[in-house]
Amino acid sequence: MNDIHKFKCNDDCFILDVSSGTIHVVDKIIYDIVNENNIESRSNVINKYRGIYDENILNECYDEIEELIEDDKLYSDDVYEPIAKEFEKEPDYIKAVCLNIAHDCNLRCKYCFADGEGYDRQRILMSFDVAKKSIDFLIKNSGTRVNIEVDFFGGEPLLNMDVVKRTVDYARSKEKQYNKNFRFTITTNATLLTEDIMDYLDDNMVNVVLSIDGRKEVEDSIRIKINGGGTYDDILPKIKSMVERRVKSKKQYYIRGTFTSQNLDFSKDIKHFIDLGFKEISIEPVVLSADNPLSIKKEYLEQIYE
Repeated sequence: MNDIHKFKCNDDCFILDVSSGTIHVVDKIIYDIVNENNIESRSNVINKYRGIYDENILNECYDEIEELIEDDKLYSDDVYEPIAKEFEKEPDYIKAVCLNIAHDCNLRCKYCFADGEGYDRQRILMSFDVAKKSIDFLIKNSGTRVNIEVDFFGGEPLLNMDVVKRTVDYARSKEKQYNKNFRFTITTNATLLTEDIMDYLDDNMVNVVLSIDGRKEVEDSIRIKINGGGTYDDILPKIKSMVERRVKSKKQYYIRGTFTSQNLDFSKDIKHFIDLGFKEISIEPVVLSADNPLSIKKEYLEQIYE
């Protein structure tokens, strides 16, 4: 017999038969009788609950449970188990790698997972040799997959633009030999975008993710430079220019923002992006420890849902 899950919602009792996907709404007596891994014998059940429930009702409930078992609606067999076991014998293939191409950044965003100035403890750019080995690893372990992906991430990937370019060239040089099609993505804070870099990214990246959190007052209070200054006025023209290229070439981009306790009205930031002409927008909640002043706390949820 296979597993079931029992749970309650308000005053209702539910039993989920995992393998069949059947959900039963049951009385408390059946809820008590049914165990999550098996059903005890009739005599054991009656002896266990005699004095709590009427014996006739116990027998009737046991009859109902047996009918459900016979109909494969309770403790049903997992028909996919043999398939899963066969699948386990197949080799594991990967389809993508995310390269921390620059363990360094030129901004000091207050919610950064590197703790703002955390990069000071170990600022390092990925060498081409490591990136090259990553491409070789992806090719070797992608099996029969033709389309495989490389995501350039950081830190700020544009700090290591030379290695980005060399890595793309190296991957492209292996495509015909191994029957692969590489798809590249890059996430950038846009500060280092130039005309040449934007042209290169537009030509070579399947997706370009551009980080900006919202309105000027939001962006400048959270995403700040090393000297403490804001970033909005510097990056917005560059982001607009990059987006114009992507729209013209009909390629993918995302405006990627993070909302914190300081802009729980982040719908205004989304509207701001729409007013700027951006179509592809992703705004996500910050992930921080509960004691951080920028964290999203339970008491904020009602306002967020609003």
